[in-house]
Amino acid sequence: MTNPLEQVLFEVKRTIVGQDVLLERMAVALLADGHLLVEGVPGLAKTLAVKSLAASIAGQFQRIQFTPDLVPADLVGTRVYRQHTGEFQTELGPVFTNLLLADEINRAPAKVQSALLEVMQEHQVTIGRETFPVPEPFLVMATENPIESEGTYPLPEAQVDRFMMKVVVDYPSREEEHAIVDRALRPPEPTQPMLSTDDLVAMRGRAREVYVDPAIVDYAVRLVAATRSPGTAGLGELDRYVTYGASPRASIALVTGARALAFLRGREYALPQDLSELALDVLRHRVVLSYEALADDVDPDTVITRVLGAVRAPDVVLQNR
Repeated sequence: MTNPLEQVLFEVKRTIVGQDVLLERMAVALLADGHLLVEGVPGLAKTLAVKSLAASIAGQFQRIQFTPDLVPADLVGTRVYRQHTGEFQTELGPVFTNLLLADEINRAPAKVQSALLEVMQEHQVTIGRETFPVPEPFLVMATENPIESEGTYPLPEAQVDRFMMKVVVDYPSREEEHAIVDRALRPPEPTQPMLSTDDLVAMRGRAREVYVDPAIVDYAVRLVAATRSPGTAGLGELDRYVTYGASPRASIALVTGARALAFLRGREYALPQDLSELALDVLRHRVVLSYEALADDVDPDTVITRVLGAVRAPDVVLQNR
């Protein structure tokens, strides 16, 4: 099985230096019909990466710059009274697109962020008494800045859980930063569309045919259960740090993400390594820690890494595969 998104990733890498993990997770989200949350300090090309990916896919693209003065109608739309006809008409908002970039999503208050709940889960928007479906495929890719608290708002847990993955972007290496500066000295080349939305929908259908062994599903369930009660995995010392663990939506995201990653790498079957490789990105934003964890400088990645080491991966025998 050839890599169907290889040309897309190659086209994006003509603009973006490094960030291989982020780009791979973007491709997984595209194939698995998931939404992506990207966190990193300013200046790491988070927004540029999402824009370049959108440009490489010939679909509709909208960007919303989240600010404290936004209202929900600025996202989903509203009903407008037309005086000359005496009737109300529905004006649809920018969420009616294929790929929505929610830039600096934590700069808008909770009521605005919550306006995305319905459209992210059900791919539809209800305005008044009418329900409008969004175009397919539909993905939300959001960025947030973790270091600035002035004028920012924490995302509601219900919305955070709707993001399939949260990818943390780090600083580039010295060699990568050298290449970034070199490219900045030249005019940027426009990103060319390499796929259509119909191609992407067809690839999603092929990705769903990737074989997932029942043992891998059980592995995902055991991992997620251990985030809720680490003591069941022999990590009783972590129980006091965990207030809430991951929801069943995390188990689904682990399995569908592993299936998409296997397809991306040209395999017709998923392996436990696919699942464990995505575990940090799928689980880190779903684990809510206690104040004791904050006092002891324990973060979600520490807990999840310990859980990954304690929960045994299955020995999957793929006969006739």
